[in-house]
Amino acid sequence: MAFTLPDLPYAHDALAAGGMSKETLEYHHDKHHKAYVDKLNELIAGTEWENKSLEEIITGNYKKDAVAQNGIFNNASQHWNHTQFWEMMAPTSPAMPSELEAAIKDSFGSVDDFKKKFSEAGVGQFGSGWAWLVKNAGGGLEITKTENGVNPLCHGQTALLGCDVWEHSYYIDFRNARPKYLENFLANLVNWENVAARM
Repeated sequence: MAFTLPDLPYAHDALAAGGMSKETLEYHHDKHHKAYVDKLNELIAGTEWENKSLEEIITGNYKKDAVAQNGIFNNASQHWNHTQFWEMMAPTSPAMPSELEAAIKDSFGSVDDFKKKFSEAGVGQFGSGWAWLVKNAGGGLEITKTENGVNPLCHGQTALLGCDVWEHSYYIDFRNARPKYLENFLANLVNWENVAARM
């Protein structure tokens, strides 16, 4: 079963007014994400993983104590991560649904405190990786950060919101200003209805 690059759920220029340019999406989706899909298909061809689901490939190849993950994991996880990422954004960021807002306030004190802690996680991720809002196994909400392509599936968590903090996600629009990228992501790009639906 070959994996394919999903279409963006909006036009390449649809997020530009919110701070993510057409050029960024052309590079990030059309080149970077496609490269992960192509490499994954190449690596799993003729192996035990060839007909497995993406989630099975990710959890089956993740090594908790490894210094570096293998190529199959890296490309599978980044395919999954980016597929979620595109869906977690929208051309017009909707208001946060009340049930999500209540859960965030219960877990983090306020929406502003949540955004501050989420941004801190993204800024504090050394090198490449992701910042996440997750639902843990007990049903509570947590903010986490992961290195490279590691994602919440590896830890038995449900990803509610993820922000890519690899430089290719923000360098065209924000250069090296990762804090500004994260602030803009939370203020202008998040599809809060999608986040709430994942709960």
